[in-house]
Amino acid sequence: MKYVRGFCWDSQGCYRSVWLGILGLLVMNVLMSGCAFVRGEVGEPFSEEGLQTVKPGKTSRQEVARQFGAPDEIVQANGHEIFHYRRFDSKMGWLLFLSRLNIGSDHLWVFFNEQGIVDDVVFGNRTKDVEFQIWPFGD
Repeated sequence: MKYVRGFCWDSQGCYRSVWLGILGLLVMNVLMSGCAFVRGEVGEPFSEEGLQTVKPGKTSRQEVARQFGAPDEIVQANGHEIFHYRRFDSKMGWLLFLSRLNIGSDHLWVFFNEQGIVDDVVFGNRTKDVEFQIWPFGD
């Protein structure tokens, strides 16, 4: 095998050297990638006290907007105006090349009649069960 300024000119030896170099870089990349835990939230949590203030047949559209702010979406459906509020929570764990992303969402729908008074309230709370997990294949 003939070397000139660090390069080899023999094809068999060169290929082996290149593959060993690539393998070494991959091993270093895996060992140096480490671990990370990341959390992201969009929106404010819905307080239990705030949810208790919304009473069907009594609470007005203005009172709901004062309590929760501007809705993320306003929908007109079947004679009702619906305020839709959302909150998202995500957690991700990363260890070497294993990762897992968990996302949960809370949704609050407030239905108003033609007079602007609450007809119904639907709340779904799914962010309370979001956990940091690394192992991607179940629990």
